[in-house]
Parts: sequence; structure tokens; C-alpha cells
Amino acid sequence: MSLFQTQSVKEKIAELPLGKIVLSFLNYLHIEAGLSENSILGYGRDLKGFLEFCSSCNISNLEQLKPLLIQTYQRSLSKDGKDEATVKRSLVAIRMFLRFAALNKFIKDDFSSALDGPKLWQKLPMVCSKDKVAELLNTPDPKEPFFLRDKAMLELLYAAGLRANEIANLKISDLNRDIGYLRCIGKGNRERVIPLGKTAIAAITEYLYNLRPKLAAGRSQPDRETTKIGSSQFLFLSRTGRGLSRIEIWRLVKKYAARAGLSAKLSPHTLRHCFATHLLAGGADLRSIQEMLGHVDIATTQIYTHVDGERLRMIHKKYHPRP
Repeated sequence: MSLFQTQSVKEKIAELPLGKIVLSFLNYLHIEAGLSENSILGYGRDLKGFLEFCSSCNISNLEQLKPLLIQTYQRSLSKDGKDEATVKRSLVAIRMFLRFAALNKFIKDDFSSALDGPKLWQKLPMVCSKDKVAELLNTPDPKEPFFLRDKAMLELLYAAGLRANEIANLKISDLNRDIGYLRCIGKGNRERVIPLGKTAIAAITEYLYNLRPKLAAGRSQPDRETTKIGSSQFLFLSRTGRGLSRIEIWRLVKKYAARAGLSAKLSPHTLRHCFATHLLAGGADLRSIQEMLGHVDIATTQIYTHVDGERLRMIHKKYHPRP
């Protein structure tokens, strides 16, 4: 997500009543909480919608914010056709803003905990079988100019369970190909170390020496005589030599998923889910998977115990008194 888009949202917020305090909150999320630009943009959009509603109700100061007003806003979102997840996300943004306001003495009482949102059904993540993942990873055509880059990117997404923005921000210095691991900065600027297998390392190495130098120089065609890695810091580069964006990575994964005849819903995050589910099916413990995924709460990781149907069948067969 570009800084320009985030700045555009902030400029629109500044024009609304209570906008200055919301901007202080967004700055807090960036400077002190260390949230990513994407997260801050999401909070900004949700709070912008709430401020516009407040403006239509002639609400111009924080002391006028009451639980009934916020509940009315939540109902208005539902009437406008917003799904439960959107309404829930909006309420989370408002709660966090109210807590920030109370901590900084902008309001006397923090009533955020009294606000109830819609109850959501827990949706299981989409996961592909190992064979389907193998089909996807083998989809890039060696005859295409960006084959080595795209092959390495797909292998790394599945090998390390990285998010799209984590792949986009990955630097060459984050890799240790000799030992076989990478260092990743995830949500909340939390660092984690993830092992890499030989297949992913081989694909990355071939890309680094046989294609990336030309991309770093702003040229799209590989040159066999070029062996230097280049000076650009990002691992995956576009044809012009700049780092691939999160959106470009999503589009590439969608492109190869369509070529492989897989679901249109398949995304980089699907490979992250496959990474975790296949590790669990292979016998990895939840704590290790939690650490590699960068989850703060193991409850987030536990969802993968419900995804692996074969594992559940084996457990049922082994332990149920009447198999």
C-alpha cells in the first residue's frame, strides 16, 4: 500500500469534525504501535465512515459520543448492506479509538468494552491438497522471461508461509541460503526466523544469479554472462528494477492459479494456509507452526486443527471407542 493512498485518507479525515483527534490516533498506531501502512489505512477508512456519520448527526466533540450513537451507526451499516465482518471490523476500530481517547484524557469514561458487535461464524481457511500445490508451483513456463523470479516467489510463499506484503518487503540480506533460513518482519514489526528447504533455496539461488541482476539494471531479459546479484535491496523485482508490490504478487499468484485450473479464490494467503496445514498433517506441533506464522495468540493457529480432515479422521478412528 502506497503512502499516497494512506495520506489521501488522512486528508479526508482532517476535514471532518473530530478529525484531528482521529489523526492523532492513526499517528499513534504508526509511531508507537508499529502497525503497517495497510493496517493504518484500514483503521482510517473505518473511522472516516464513522466520522461522516457523526457529522450527519451534528456530533462535533468526543463527549457527545455515546453507546447508543455507535449502536445506531452499526445498524446503519447493516441496513446499507455491509456484511457482518465489515460491521465487526468497524466496531474494532471505534473501540480502539475510544480507548486511545480515554488514555489521553480526551474523554472521561471508556465505554468501549460495553459495545457489542455481531457474532461471526468462524470460517475455515481455503486449503489445497499437496498435489494441487505442486501443480501450482510447476505452472510457470521456463520459456517466459520472468520464469525464474515467479518460480522462486511461489516456492518461497509455500516454503515459508509468508504473507504477500512480507514477500514484497523481503530483502536479500534477510536470507541465509548457506544455513537455510530467512528473517522476516511481520505484523507489529515482530521479527521471526523461518527455516527453508532445499527446493526453495535452489529456486531462489537460480533466480538471484541468472535473472535478478538484469532486473536490478532495469532490463527484463536474462544474460547468462551476468553473475552478480546487484545492488537493489528487495529480493523480488519488477522489469523496471523496483521491488514487486503486494498487489503485483497477488496478481501473479492469481494468474498462475488460473493457468493451473485452480479456484479463482486462491491467493498468496492460501499458500500460507497450505504451509501451516501440511506441516500439521506431517506431525509438526502447534507451537512451532505458531512461531513460523508469527501468530501472537496460539488460538489463531489452532484453526488449522479443524482444516486437516484426514488428521481428524485418524484421531477419531484411533481414539473413539466405537470406530
